[in-house]
Amino acid sequence: STEMCKNQEGHWEAPLPFKNNRKQLPNNIAQAKDRARMLETSLRKNEKKKEHFFTFMNNLLQKGFAEVAPPIQESTERWYLPIFGVYHPRKPSQIRVVFDASARHQGTSLNQILLPGPNLTNDLLGVLMRFRQGQIAVTADIQQMFYAFHVKESHRDYLRFLWYEDNDINKDLIEYRMTVHVFGNTTSPAVATYALRRTVDDSDQDVKQFVNNQFYVDDGLLSMDSAQEAVDLVKRTQRDLQTKGGLKLHKIASNCVDVMKQFTNEELTKELQSLNFTEEYLPFHQSLGLSWDLNKIGRASCRERV
Repeated sequence: STEMCKNQEGHWEAPLPFKNNRKQLPNNIAQAKDRARMLETSLRKNEKKKEHFFTFMNNLLQKGFAEVAPPIQESTERWYLPIFGVYHPRKPSQIRVVFDASARHQGTSLNQILLPGPNLTNDLLGVLMRFRQGQIAVTADIQQMFYAFHVKESHRDYLRFLWYEDNDINKDLIEYRMTVHVFGNTTSPAVATYALRRTVDDSDQDVKQFVNNQFYVDDGLLSMDSAQEAVDLVKRTQRDLQTKGGLKLHKIASNCVDVMKQFTNEELTKELQSLNFTEEYLPFHQSLGLSWDLNKIGRASCRERV
């Protein structure tokens, strides 16, 4: 925690927390090449998957979450992360590329030499129970939360990977490295949650309480007694997360139409962006694995001036 700091762009930056007296990592470039060849075979057989994969990687590179790796001396310790793609059951057109920090080479892996850190994740049952306390409920999500937190530059060579030059499958594989903490690293949840809470250290008490107690990793669940209170708290939380840490709170949903009307279409969760709130039946919303009927409590009970 003492090495976590803000970088010049205003983002939190943290080292990879290595274990004391850890073993030296072997050079696993051969393993990375084998896995890259297997991935290419899979992608060339599935045009849709290939398109989704390259779209994801393009976004990664365009946003600076990964960079072309600089030359490295042969004797310098480094690690190559094999990559693979997974689909969410409810999002068949959207792939998530996982950087496989658990992949072993010569009996060791990156995750084996990293400290997992304390378990800072809030109790799921507690988050859900508190979510049911008030009449007006709101959910929100932090955009690409792990990628919002940068890795100390001297540690980025432990996050090298092989990918195609210019994101073109017909060009050679070259070395890239991640600049941010990755989904798949055992340390990432603790780093992200700690940095998220540090971001609101000097915020209003209710913003701190929301962020510290009502987030389950990147999902925030909130309930209040009035629409006005809910909108006010979410907007202040959005502002503080953005200005103090470069974090975007979006994908907002509520059982109160008057709450959702106070946010732009782009801020709402995808299934609500095209709805006419005054006429259409609200869809079921998935939150932390549960289906939530947004029409419950709904329209009539939250009519008030916001």
